[in-house]
Amino acid sequence: MSELKWQISNWAFKNRDEQEWRPAFVPGCVHTDLLKNELIPDPFVGTNEKDLQWIDKKVWEYESVFDVSAELLSHSRLELVFEGLDTYADVYLNDVSILSADNMFRTWTVDVKPYVREEGNRLFIRFRSPIEEGLARLDAYGPILPASNDDSVTGGLEDKKVSVFSRKAPYHYGWDWGPRFVTSGISKPVYLRGWSGARISDLYIRQDEISAAEAKVTALLEIESEAGGEFELRLSTAGQEWTSQVVLEQGIQVIPVPLTIEQPKLWWSRGLGDPNLYTFTSDLSQGETAVATASVTTGLRSIKLIRKPDEKGSTFYFEVNGIPVFAKGANHIPNDSFFSEVTPERYRHEIASAIESNFNMLRIWGGGIYEQDIFYELCNENGILVWQDFMFACSMYPGDEAFLSSVRAEAEDNVRHLRNHPSIALWCGNNEIDTAWSQYVEDGGWGWKKLYTSEQRERIWADYEAVFHQLLPEVVEAMAPDIAYWPSSPMQSVTGNADQHATNNSSHGDIHYWAVWHAQEPFEQYNHNIGRFMSEYGFQSFPEYKTVRAYAEEKDMALDSEVMLHHQKNGRGNFLIKDYADRYMKDSKDFPSFLYISQVLQAEAMKQAIEAHRRSMDYCMGSLYWQLNDCWPVASWASMDYYGRWKAAQYLIMNSFEDLLLSIDQVDNTVNFHVVSDLGESVEGTLEWSLYTFDGELLKQDSVALAVSPRTALVALSLTTDELGSYDPSRTVLVGRIVKADQELARSEHYFVYTRQLDLIDPEITVEAVEGSRGSAFVLTAKHLAKHVWVQAEEEGIFTDNFFDLIPGIPVTVQFKQRTADRIEFVPAVPGLVAVQSMFNYAK
Repeated sequence: MSELKWQISNWAFKNRDEQEWRPAFVPGCVHTDLLKNELIPDPFVGTNEKDLQWIDKKVWEYESVFDVSAELLSHSRLELVFEGLDTYADVYLNDVSILSADNMFRTWTVDVKPYVREEGNRLFIRFRSPIEEGLARLDAYGPILPASNDDSVTGGLEDKKVSVFSRKAPYHYGWDWGPRFVTSGISKPVYLRGWSGARISDLYIRQDEISAAEAKVTALLEIESEAGGEFELRLSTAGQEWTSQVVLEQGIQVIPVPLTIEQPKLWWSRGLGDPNLYTFTSDLSQGETAVATASVTTGLRSIKLIRKPDEKGSTFYFEVNGIPVFAKGANHIPNDSFFSEVTPERYRHEIASAIESNFNMLRIWGGGIYEQDIFYELCNENGILVWQDFMFACSMYPGDEAFLSSVRAEAEDNVRHLRNHPSIALWCGNNEIDTAWSQYVEDGGWGWKKLYTSEQRERIWADYEAVFHQLLPEVVEAMAPDIAYWPSSPMQSVTGNADQHATNNSSHGDIHYWAVWHAQEPFEQYNHNIGRFMSEYGFQSFPEYKTVRAYAEEKDMALDSEVMLHHQKNGRGNFLIKDYADRYMKDSKDFPSFLYISQVLQAEAMKQAIEAHRRSMDYCMGSLYWQLNDCWPVASWASMDYYGRWKAAQYLIMNSFEDLLLSIDQVDNTVNFHVVSDLGESVEGTLEWSLYTFDGELLKQDSVALAVSPRTALVALSLTTDELGSYDPSRTVLVGRIVKADQELARSEHYFVYTRQLDLIDPEITVEAVEGSRGSAFVLTAKHLAKHVWVQAEEEGIFTDNFFDLIPGIPVTVQFKQRTADRIEFVPAVPGLVAVQSMFNYAK
């Protein structure tokens, strides 16, 4: 008899202190249930966050009353499965206590055969306050552990940081881009699972040796059997089939089955080839009776983290099927403060945006959640590598036996759940804890160590090592041995001395470079602080006016208004944006104009950083900026706002991540034309350069033959400013183009002064529809230079380019592509143009 699942629905919830039950929406949480029942205001509007901190101090109750079918009851085994309980949950079935859960990242399974009846079953869950639980654990532990982003003040706890004691999404307690909403509730589906005889509880395709000639893998089947006996096990994929006889014992056992696939279609990351997938199906039978079946989809590939000494330090890069990969992408945070609200469409939009932006990697950052299945499936299908953090970030954690036991179970659950995804490229223990504590440098790190006695410090570091240097690597090695483990990001290596820790210019490991922004260093420093792998760096901006108005009134349109400061979680963030804007940009004529200028500022910062990293290939082999997305509408480092609207940065990032890049930089009086290719084939063509006035007058031009080898970065041409001749730097632009057979392969512009110093006049932009485009494409021209042209549309979607520069005599054609609900792509559509404006329109 085959396995049968039945999801439990018809939930209701209430505060323990109240009598009235109200409809609950599962999966979800108490905050979303309160909102959908119109019992609280929108948490994201204005300063409502402050008024909703009472919710996490209460005890909340959920219940469902349900009948069970005769077919389900007929199974000899009946289990209740909770894929996610957030977080401290006491569960009762028909008044019998069946579970006490304390980790939102675990799957909980309970044998309920003795308690289930055909009619009138009552499932009751009491969620204890995560704040009260945390306070009790804090009192028992002793010293307050450092947790920089735990916004305990907003939570009404003063300096009591309780987030570290609960295995719960750290960002729920606040972060420097997100609000504090410490949720409780049924965060993932709950269902009854019935089975008899035997079931295949897990099917893992361990990839032992992968090449173009053959793939040697081992199918590891975890089988749970009610009785021993002889069975036939059949595995199949892509027209091949393997059959074997197995003897099962009562209980749980793991059966290894070696498989060889000749001439496999390999899974490749984006830019290297197709992300081919295989579905493996396993069938267990006894005689003529089918007993159990399971299937899993994966891709056959070899992914390695290459760390080896070289003349400059040691490498840090990913190799897919033997090919070195320059990682291009971003850090991903949860798409919502209430992650159950993230629809499949929102995930599809995010991955479609990553593809359009030429990404090949996303980092799942450690302060959020292990993402929903659809996220990884989309990455698998589209060749996006995933750097997967375990959910620990920017805090020190306890190391008592109960905590370690919970972490081990969490790690095993999640590694088991994710290990078949071919996109997983790395398991990383945590975000920034190693460098924040800085065990081996007394004055290093974030100053945490100085808060503790020597005995306390010894205990805290021992607890850290127990989790990140012992427990987690043991789990990864045992359960996913083909994927590397990296203890913390950033770091250099595990050496037990000062060399372990990353610096702003380390030649080992990965780097988080934040001197631009936090230390207010100039953008030019991106050219000098380049590591082997840049896993974090970033710059903030505001979202566009339409998004800001979703959380603020017109009266709030000022940098220092209460609402604008509340929707800026990074201290002086608003004023840091203003300080940098004063350095690089024109003065804005009003607050909506400042929103635009902040976006252009962020875009220029990210362009400079990314292109500096790519110009340094092979020394630097990864550029993952902070961050792709937002969890609420806010001023932040995101390149795409909470509603999925692309900021200016996303367009410039898209262009800077092109597989063939022309990047121009200037060092003193020398202008360098860099060509960077991630392509697998050579490129031959012509590098052309032209010097124009802002009125379109051609001052000088020339060209050279160009030959670029595969996956290469080179300086194709250097010019001195003397060679360019006489020009006014405030009214001149240098244009570079790579062309082949009259086709433009890449293009870049270079200015000799900051945007603030450019002499801009009304560009007189004209827009004409492209014949045959059905109103989806337009040609833009300008009489005078138009800087950062912003084409706006009524519909939600993107343009093929935006925030670009229009040089007189050089038209730009753009097409609008609409956001789609059910596909991983944007499709051409009529945009309904709202405005076409440039820096001239927003500056004083």
